[in-house]
Amino acid sequence: MGVKFKDITNPEPIGMKELRGKILTIDASNTIYKFLSSMRQADGTPLKDINGNITSHLNGIMFQTATLIEKEIKPVYVFDGKAPELKKETQQKRIQVKKESEQKYIEAKNAGDVENARKYAARTTHINREIIESSKKLLDLMGIPYIQSKTEGEAQASYMVAQNDAWAVVSQDYDCLQFGATRMLKNFRLSKKQSKNLELISLEKTLKELELTREQLVDVAMLVGTDFNEGVYGIGAKKGIKLIHKHGTLENALRELDETMEVDPDLIREIFLNPDVVTDYDLTFRRPKKEQLIDFLCGDHDFDELRTTNAIKKLQQKTAQTSLENWF
Repeated sequence: MGVKFKDITNPEPIGMKELRGKILTIDASNTIYKFLSSMRQADGTPLKDINGNITSHLNGIMFQTATLIEKEIKPVYVFDGKAPELKKETQQKRIQVKKESEQKYIEAKNAGDVENARKYAARTTHINREIIESSKKLLDLMGIPYIQSKTEGEAQASYMVAQNDAWAVVSQDYDCLQFGATRMLKNFRLSKKQSKNLELISLEKTLKELELTREQLVDVAMLVGTDFNEGVYGIGAKKGIKLIHKHGTLENALRELDETMEVDPDLIREIFLNPDVVTDYDLTFRRPKKEQLIDFLCGDHDFDELRTTNAIKKLQQKTAQTSLENWF
């Protein structure tokens, strides 16, 4: 979900060709969720192998990642760790939405309403341990690096960009800015038509235009509402900025509004400004394990062997070097 900051950022268009040779950190959970939601059959059923195992995520990771590699773009997937305790309420709300969508999906399917069945089916998507572990296994076989975060995947992905170990975070979530990502890419799609909407948001440019520090941006986020607090009713991003400009801090703004927060603001500041991250990650790209990939995807999960082999060739052509420094 993240903070609603769309109205206060000014993204710049960027082409896929401009990303050539760059490392991008990708929130694995969000990406896998997207694959599970979109790669479905006409009635909303996810792609499955002959044994009933869901394969939508494997399909997306394999073929779209191979296309990225072919375009000489270097993806590093970042998996979520344990969510902060403050996120429990947000997670419970999402679970409730899924339950309601499951009921609507059943009703639509029984009524023969294919369009609504597919729509509600996508909203029932959930990621379990099996999906995560099979995704990691696939990335290992592909030779694509991934990082297991301690907490929020976006925090880890943003940290890596802030450290200049990656160029940008691929995300639709403005939380990346609060986490300190110097650059984030929105509307990241691989098709030629959709990639025309690709946008780049710079943290430095955003803070300068808004006349805020990053710490103040976090305070604005708390006024609006984050995954860790409800925010103040009736306060949007623009009004939140005005309040912080006038009062300097969240606490001063709350006093004027005669409002209080149920959560200690310093706890949320700590999550955004000093997240617990992995610092000794390995970003080595390796050669794909062709035979094992074919066994895993085609033997275990009924993938088309010709299509799989073609994707492996894309990986092989661009990962001839084992060192990230001389890759490409």
